[in-house]
Amino acid sequence: MQTQQPTITRTNGITRTAVQIESTDFYELDDLLQPEHKLVRASIRDFVCREITPIINEQAQKAEFPASIIEKFGQIGAFGPTIPTEYGGGGLDYISYGLMMQEIERGDSGMRSTVSVQSSLVMYPILAFGTEEQKQKYLPRLAKGELVGSFGLTEANHGSNPGGMETAFLETSSSYILNGSKMWITNAPIADIAVVWAKNEQGKIRGLIVERGMEGFTTPEIHNKWSLRTSITGELVFQDVRVPKENILPDASGLKSPLQCLDQARYGIAWGALGVAMDCYETARRYALERIQFSKPIASFQLVQKKLAEMLTDITKAQLVCWRLGVLKNDNRATTAQISMAKRDNVDMALRIAREARQILGGIGIVGDFPIMRHLMNLESVVTYEGTHDIHLLILGAEITGIPAFK
Repeated sequence: MQTQQPTITRTNGITRTAVQIESTDFYELDDLLQPEHKLVRASIRDFVCREITPIINEQAQKAEFPASIIEKFGQIGAFGPTIPTEYGGGGLDYISYGLMMQEIERGDSGMRSTVSVQSSLVMYPILAFGTEEQKQKYLPRLAKGELVGSFGLTEANHGSNPGGMETAFLETSSSYILNGSKMWITNAPIADIAVVWAKNEQGKIRGLIVERGMEGFTTPEIHNKWSLRTSITGELVFQDVRVPKENILPDASGLKSPLQCLDQARYGIAWGALGVAMDCYETARRYALERIQFSKPIASFQLVQKKLAEMLTDITKAQLVCWRLGVLKNDNRATTAQISMAKRDNVDMALRIAREARQILGGIGIVGDFPIMRHLMNLESVVTYEGTHDIHLLILGAEITGIPAFK
């Protein structure tokens, strides 16, 4: 195991490090990675240790988004790592992207959400469905963090059924007039642009790029969240917003287009949840080795060993799923159902591990000196957004039987 231990303090007699990263690799899966994968992971891991871990607990307690992180993410290439280099992206493969999400979410789910939205839900649709002019105009600046983007699909009355959206636009001779609203939108209050999905007069779903400053476009922030407290969340509200015709994504048509974007993000979530699980497991393992009860470490008790053994087993299985899914993504063979399985099961696995890890830490597991409760609260959002736990189950059910139960 590789460990970084820059500072050591004591909490209730327990040694803990302000920044400590363990490499959880029971099956020696690093043998499956290329040197460039390990280099990317090491670079992002170092960034998380330096820029995220030392501040994130305090930011979560205050429910504040660390705005300076945007520029720093741009500098390390966290935005658009799979976007071609000609548009300012990293030109990396999907295993590299997955490892980046793993390490960033090991730091905090809110930070990974910021990166996922920018990369998979804003830059990807512009690349996949946009014109060459749109790609040149937006992608390099998004990659550098000079622009922040958001993705407008979910509405207050249409979550698991995005096809029922009410946001719509009318065509005029020179522009589109957009009306409606979107809810639970990551990055909305700070977004410079939003990729918005709305219905045209024929009821067809299309994608539009809406820019801050367009009259009638507002982005009120959502407050009082118990989860994802370091992520900035809001609404996208459109009141007769005049969107130039050159801002429509010409190759996006129908619900399949935004769902294609969600596949990209869900893939990253599968890896990110793995990072959370690793952090909770390693925190619990270290604590159990040092916490003395009945004159010996609690790690010596059978029930604690059972918990740790089951955690490591679940993490190892999830690592294999992520690696194989990454191979399929690189070959352009990963299906929506395969991505749904990974997102659903890995987040569920991370939730179980976070809860068991909190049990091992006992009462002290709820305080901000340790990351477990922050991870646990964050995962309660991650298990719901971009396809709920149950909806992903039904996606798999439809794949198995050929019968879509949600229609």
